[in-house]
Amino acid sequence: MKVLVTGTAGFIGSHVALKLLERGDHVVGFDSLNDYYDVRLKKARLARFIEHPRYTHIHADLADRAAVESAFATHKPQRVINLAAQAGVRYAAENPYIYVASNVTGFLHILEGCRQHAVEHLVFASTSSVYGANTAMPFSEHQSAEHPLTLYAATKKANEQMAHSYAHLYGIPSTGLRFFTVYGPWGRPDMALFLFTKAMLAGEQIKVFNHGKHKRSFTYVDDIVEGVVRTLDNVPGKNADWNGAAPDPASSGVAPYRLYNIGNEQPVELLHYIEVLEQCLGCKARMEMLPLQAGDVPDTEADVTELIQSVGYAPKISVATGIANFVSWYRDYYRE
Repeated sequence: MKVLVTGTAGFIGSHVALKLLERGDHVVGFDSLNDYYDVRLKKARLARFIEHPRYTHIHADLADRAAVESAFATHKPQRVINLAAQAGVRYAAENPYIYVASNVTGFLHILEGCRQHAVEHLVFASTSSVYGANTAMPFSEHQSAEHPLTLYAATKKANEQMAHSYAHLYGIPSTGLRFFTVYGPWGRPDMALFLFTKAMLAGEQIKVFNHGKHKRSFTYVDDIVEGVVRTLDNVPGKNADWNGAAPDPASSGVAPYRLYNIGNEQPVELLHYIEVLEQCLGCKARMEMLPLQAGDVPDTEADVTELIQSVGYAPKISVATGIANFVSWYRDYYRE
């Protein structure tokens, strides 16, 4: 297939592009390479496949309507994976307009491209952050998710609702994936594992919020990629059992639309996560214990029953294996 993948210089997007190329697909990559974090890292990710004969790169911003329209008109992708977004939960408090431009306006441009060019299937990144103030564990797609606690989460919730409306109005099969705390090689420098590793190797303190007591469904990037690609191949239809009098948020009776959690079902306490990192690095962490940050939730836990039933897959890489792989990559990339 020819697949348009947005965010191919990003953490997850670069891994997805490689996976699709390895299995024989043609990939049209779209990325602005913005300077939210080290552009050199983004270019290094791209360098792994930018010369591949079945890869085409477009350097542009999703908020640029003309650029997105041109990408669809020129390359006519059969399917689309939208992974580009302004990431970072806390950064949204400082730069809210960037989030709306990239995550809302940019996503509208993707939806319009899918509509105008009869795309077979749109898969888009959402986030576990949409569960917000929910406290019922594990988080299920069948639960209401109407109380996001950050603007980032609100923009991703908006994506889910926008995609449903386009799926209903124009028949665009759409699947949203709620990612749970992704980590691994080529990760983002603003994420905890990256920050901890850098500080610990430099002998500096690490900031441990909520005194390390919160739990997360840490999910290794290869598990995420496998789920994304399997989902891409699983085009949703309308749910014949859906009931408008008791609407299920995970599917739809009026649109070809699905939502899936994609995360490790075994949540890990942050202090244990740090212990594993200490073992892999061979040094102890100097921890500055801090309260829970505004917008953070104490715990996340993924229920991936629906993903298993639909695509026959659930994330399975352990934290011990995943962190060891990240540390190996980090030492090699930064020559530590």
